[in-house]
Amino acid sequence: MAAGGFCKLPNGTVVVALNLPSPAAGPTGSVRFLVHAGNRARALTRLRNLGLRAVYLRGNAAPPSPDEITAVLHHPDGLIWRTAPGSGVLAGTAPAVELWHPIRALLGRPTAPA
Repeated sequence: MAAGGFCKLPNGTVVVALNLPSPAAGPTGSVRFLVHAGNRARALTRLRNLGLRAVYLRGNAAPPSPDEITAVLHHPDGLIWRTAPGSGVLAGTAPAVELWHPIRALLGRPTAPA
């Protein structure tokens, strides 16, 4: 079961945040996805179309923070990810802040030349 949540924006669109287990980081690691879409169903469909088939949003336990909303709204794809805060970090150490990545970086798709 994935933790996640959503936030409805004043223009009617939503930002959905989901924490999903990361196969690369082992049993304790997870990845946080942010999706900007017209509604919750469309946001989940965007993730399912990328191969994340068993993605469901039940409840609003971990809604996106204002900083996360800003990050996804300023990204041209409207779909970003990073390692979830506190996953795989040794106790007592301050984790480095990881930047957000476009979904292409996770899926191994080449990026368009600038």
